[in-house]
Amino acid sequence: MRNFAEYLEKYTENKSVCILGFGREGKSTYRMLDKYCNCKSITICDLNSVDKEANNLPESVKIITGESYQDSLGSFDILFKSPGIVLKSSPDTLDCLITSETQVFFEFFRSQIVGITGTKGKSTVSSLIYHILKESGKDCRLAGNIGIPVFDIAEDIAPETIIVCELSCHQLEYMSVSPSIAVMLNLYEEHLDHYGTMEKYAAAKKNIYLHQKTGDRLFCNYANLPEKLESAAFTLSNSDRKSEFFVADSQITCNMGPVYKIPADKIKLLGIHNHYNIAMAYLVCNIFAISDEEFTNALCTFNPLAHRLEFAAEINGVRYYDDSISTACATAIEALKSVPNPGTILLGGMDRGIDYTELIDFLNSFEVNVICMETSGKRIFDTIMNMEFTSPERVYYAEHLDEAVKLASEITPEGCSCVLSPAAASYGIFKNFEERGEVFKQLVSELKK
Repeated sequence: MRNFAEYLEKYTENKSVCILGFGREGKSTYRMLDKYCNCKSITICDLNSVDKEANNLPESVKIITGESYQDSLGSFDILFKSPGIVLKSSPDTLDCLITSETQVFFEFFRSQIVGITGTKGKSTVSSLIYHILKESGKDCRLAGNIGIPVFDIAEDIAPETIIVCELSCHQLEYMSVSPSIAVMLNLYEEHLDHYGTMEKYAAAKKNIYLHQKTGDRLFCNYANLPEKLESAAFTLSNSDRKSEFFVADSQITCNMGPVYKIPADKIKLLGIHNHYNIAMAYLVCNIFAISDEEFTNALCTFNPLAHRLEFAAEINGVRYYDDSISTACATAIEALKSVPNPGTILLGGMDRGIDYTELIDFLNSFEVNVICMETSGKRIFDTIMNMEFTSPERVYYAEHLDEAVKLASEITPEGCSCVLSPAAASYGIFKNFEERGEVFKQLVSELKK
């Protein structure tokens, strides 16, 4: 693996190391440190209990858990922070090196990495780029926020390997290195419960390109084009013709004319918004000399990821779609534009303080039943009930998802679609958006046929 083991060994040599968070990434970090490194000590800190025996941890590994698990972070030389952990203290007050396995991995492999981020679409674009490269015969690996820690693929990388890496804002937050090929898809209001302001959230995302060098490339939405950049930028839009590349009517164009025709009638990706995702994947794949024929063949065999406008079932003439990944106004709006004959949308979840004005304004002019759920749904419902809203009788409130699905089955007209596109997070109600989607599909399957 191009001496990455040696790099990691020197990185941690004779250092006291703390692994902050022992979930999927924390365990991945420990496996690599245990296999290749000779640290002075390894300590695992986690809010939840850690079973040494179940995790095959030797007695030499110290465990700190409970409410005070972050109290001694400054006493270590190196802190490997998992992306899901929020630091209780400002990094400036901690007398240690704060890093992550993503940071270390990128320091070594950055020239081989295609990094993808954005509020929405990053999993689809990452998976699509990987699928097209692999189907076209390229040596490539997929990792990152997609559910595969980067250390899990580190032992399987050759000099010619292309690494496709999905990156969340939490993974990018403290990064001081950027991939040589960066993709910034979009920026919407999200994770404000963690960042407090849109500016701070955007600042985390910008690390995808902020540390790029001359010769690197950035592919981004025209609206997110940085004012100053070391790398070369290529812009894409589906709304602003000033962009270098534009996608509309299933066609990718540039100022020189048509570039590529998306075979919309042959692909499984549903929705106009996915044409933007396809266009971004097309631009990136062109760097690796993928022909249009190769791109089309692979695109037509790509299966959409679960919980992203995924068709669940047809019950009593109503088609149900699972778009549980939706946590923003824009994605809920796109869901209604994408499903055939929309009849009902299920909205709401954890309230992160998102401004729902854009979505409510859209619903005011879009004739569809609206079922609001949970705390953010109650806020949407109350706002609608206290404004001049076209036909408020089509807006309902159901406390939880099970009640919402039952109500949807009663009010959605035959021949129409019902879509779960919550425009809200699932935390505190479900483990994650995947569980919410699975519960939705199970509830739909239990409806009387």
